[in-house]
Amino acid sequence: MTARDPELKKELDATLQTRKELGVEYESELVDSFLEKVEQKLDGTLDKRVRRRLAEQQMSTARGPQQRPGAGPGVDGFGERFGFAAVSLVLAIPLSAIGAVNAGLAGLLVTWVGIVGVNVVNAAGYVPWFRQRTRKGDDDWS
Repeated sequence: MTARDPELKKELDATLQTRKELGVEYESELVDSFLEKVEQKLDGTLDKRVRRRLAEQQMSTARGPQQRPGAGPGVDGFGERFGFAAVSLVLAIPLSAIGAVNAGLAGLLVTWVGIVGVNVVNAAGYVPWFRQRTRKGDDDWS
């Protein structure tokens, strides 16, 4: 239903013409009749919209969560993996210095094994708290 529905415009014109012919005595009945037709039209339009929205929701539920190709289950894609690796390498500089100063070569090796391990786990997508969660009831009707 649009703001200028031709069918409702015809109904309104007919109602106004009938009011002119019958007079003010039948005005409330004519208005009630017209409003009932408007209500039926609105109900039909809303029913269509609700059915369409439910069908879209069922289709998206049936398809499951969408992921881009090449993305692991815990990340959205290359950009996120690259960003995580870049940040971990920037943080590796002070961590390496701390490990080397406090424990020598063994501390430096342990630091870099940890940095590499964290990046491997992130790239593989096995970090459960990084996974995107979809909230139940996350739609336009909530």
